[in-house]
Amino acid sequence: MAVEIKAPIEMFYKWEKERANKTFLRQPYNGQWHHTTWKQAGEQIRSMATYLKSIGIEPGDKVAIISKNCDCWIMADLAIAMVGGVSVPLYPTISADMINHILKHSESKAIFVGKLDNFKPQKPGIPEDVHPICFSRWPEGGYKDWDSIVAENEPMQGEPVPDMDSLITIIYTSGTTGMPKGVMHRYSAISSAASWAFEELKEELLSDGSERFFSYLPLSHIAERVIVEMGGLYSGSMISFAESIEDFPKNLADTKPTVFLSVPRLWTVFQSKILEKMPQKKLDILLKIPIINGIVKNKIKSGLGLQHAKLCFTGAAPLSASTMKWYDTIGIEIFEAYGMTENGAYSHINRKGRRKIGSVGRAWDNVEHKIGEGGEILVKSAANMVGYYKEPEMTAESFTEDGFLKTGDQGKIDNDGFLYITGRVKDIFKTDKGKYVAPAPIELAMSKNTDIEQVCLVGTSLVQPIALVVLNEDARTKPKEEIASKLEKTLKEINATLDKHEKTKKFVVIQDVWSVENNILTPTLKIKRNEVDNKYKDNYQSWYDAPDTIVWE
Repeated sequence: MAVEIKAPIEMFYKWEKERANKTFLRQPYNGQWHHTTWKQAGEQIRSMATYLKSIGIEPGDKVAIISKNCDCWIMADLAIAMVGGVSVPLYPTISADMINHILKHSESKAIFVGKLDNFKPQKPGIPEDVHPICFSRWPEGGYKDWDSIVAENEPMQGEPVPDMDSLITIIYTSGTTGMPKGVMHRYSAISSAASWAFEELKEELLSDGSERFFSYLPLSHIAERVIVEMGGLYSGSMISFAESIEDFPKNLADTKPTVFLSVPRLWTVFQSKILEKMPQKKLDILLKIPIINGIVKNKIKSGLGLQHAKLCFTGAAPLSASTMKWYDTIGIEIFEAYGMTENGAYSHINRKGRRKIGSVGRAWDNVEHKIGEGGEILVKSAANMVGYYKEPEMTAESFTEDGFLKTGDQGKIDNDGFLYITGRVKDIFKTDKGKYVAPAPIELAMSKNTDIEQVCLVGTSLVQPIALVVLNEDARTKPKEEIASKLEKTLKEINATLDKHEKTKKFVVIQDVWSVENNILTPTLKIKRNEVDNKYKDNYQSWYDAPDTIVWE
């Protein structure tokens, strides 16, 4: 049966009428939950749309949003859509220089400034000709605020829907190398991806408004926007937010989401916190006892706030098979998915009854996929980007002659259609002996060591690769001898499975935690290999020549 493609703003109009008094957005502020119904959201969005028109925002004009996730982020996005504008989401911690670059490059005419950690050093990045609006709970910059604007402007009437061929958003990718590129998506792309995904998941996702989404990964990133914002809009369900890192566990437990998206790093943090309270040996014993095992599983899931989660997704980076199997033992089935900004995060997914651990799943029904030259994964669907804003040559290079998007990832497809990521085309490096090494599969194997939080295999100009590792919070408190012994065991086991030129010479334990703030990680927590090289390459040879197998920075 053909699926009717609806734009996100059309879905909002539907629930604004049909579920007027049901909660749409749930915002924690100073420890209290503030509820906004579909009707109340509609009144605010419509008044903001009136204001945007009054300051000269026309269809096709760009309007930026810089804020952590909150209720006004989503309402601002919908207000922009209501006037036919193009939203330009910015990652909330980027520098003033980067803000200035993106606003000028995108030709944004206005910007919503919201929930931020420290706006003062960012403020100079906003050009004088860009009209600023702040969110009332987080007043920044002395700008006119959301509540005042809503109070002063009449709600826009009717149900305007932008042309499906017009742009809905330009998302500037964080990228693991170079300056960010503006990925252009049409309304048709995001609408198709969301409509198709909801149809395909209709057995798991209900449309009665009972689903609960928890928003904490950046809405400036495509995955959170498609899975959480669009998930709430297309199912007519409630979206709750996290107030802060400190309040995250409490907010998550209060929300009890039915759909939960996370990244590998958080899944491993959850695991380590659970094992701190209940060591693995004790957990293994309890899980073997009938009745008791059910009580233990429910206690763990309730402690996380995931006791009602029907769909738990992971993406952005590989999650080790051992970690996924560990979660299976406590009754949490994690589904790895695959997508990127350039294809609207609509590419591959594992599902209930259709999951293979180690794979990123099968292509969605409306996605074509194949393996191209050099093992590169190629995908084609209506959710693919138009191209990179103001970069026609780069856009042309990103597609094959027959219209497939070049993902930059390498992979293989098994006989059942499941896709396995084997690395990044640009991540492959050459050792001093002229041999090529694909780091991703080796790093994934290394991450099975639960003391390791982050790992990056390097080896350009070295005879053999070395692995730089960052220990997790718990491991940092353990004796060095214990850590070293476990790392040596990991190294020995992994090297036994590798070709001679891939065998890793040693582990180097790095003191710093790699983060977005120190520019080693992208906003989606991928490691920027070029930044790792820039920071540490002068030490590679001395670390390589050190007598011990485990080197401490």
